[in-house]
Amino acid sequence: MKGRPVAKIGRFKSDKARAAYMSAYDDMAALSPIPYTGRDAETCFGTTHVHTFGSGSGTPLVLLHPLGGNGLCWYPVIEELCRDRVVYAPDTIGTAGRSVQTAPITEQAQFGVWLDEVLAGLGADRAHVLGFSDGGWHAAMAGFHQPKRLASLTVIEPGGVIVKLRWSALFQIMRFAIMPSKKNMTRMNEWVMPGVPISEVEMRAAKASLGYQRHLPWGTVFEDTDLQSITIPSLWIFGGESEIVYPAEAAGQRVRAHVPQAEVEVYPGLGHGLFFANADRVVPRVQDFLRRHDR
Repeated sequence: MKGRPVAKIGRFKSDKARAAYMSAYDDMAALSPIPYTGRDAETCFGTTHVHTFGSGSGTPLVLLHPLGGNGLCWYPVIEELCRDRVVYAPDTIGTAGRSVQTAPITEQAQFGVWLDEVLAGLGADRAHVLGFSDGGWHAAMAGFHQPKRLASLTVIEPGGVIVKLRWSALFQIMRFAIMPSKKNMTRMNEWVMPGVPISEVEMRAAKASLGYQRHLPWGTVFEDTDLQSITIPSLWIFGGESEIVYPAEAAGQRVRAHVPQAEVEVYPGLGHGLFFANADRVVPRVQDFLRRHDR
């Protein structure tokens, strides 16, 4: 009789792969416009490394990074976000970075458990959480399953979980992933994140991240009942010309119809990368929302 498959954990493929990634990761520190500190939070899934920025009396904010990113990727917006509050930027467990996964995550709900334990490890009884792209649905998982510490939820461009990812978009992503040359990765960034240039060190980190074996569940389209279960204040932001969340208006309408305390913004003419490419418009909207729900 065959036994049940053994659940796997994320890890670098080799010491060489880890060294290559960490070299680029350490160089990314120079991109931050402000100083920060690093610390670890222990969870039942492993050790999570967290970057801490800023200070102030506002309720702390946790940032959950997109696919291929890490806790240092927020440098274009971090100075504004932490003007009146502490901002925590973890390396998501099970992804390339300084976090070390020791137990598998096999269910989407476990992302909520993970984040709750990170907040407990940081001593944060209350926090806002903001997730972008892949981090958006990680944040939503916390809103569904572990909202007790959350003051609010901000979800920006969560691909494939409000409306289905188009086959044409999936094909494009697969086409670039099959041959991850510098040219193809640059083209993919231009397609997915228009208006967001990728620096040389970020390119190095992106290429080196391919040396990490990820074993995490992927996002699936939320059921109406999932959305209805988000009862904390939430802000949902979409780009009207996004290649990842399409059609954006349909996504916004679905959130409005089913999430009880949702505020929804669809920005016409802006793409998936609007949080960075159009920070002058989007970040003030986020800050206003956070301040109204500080407690």
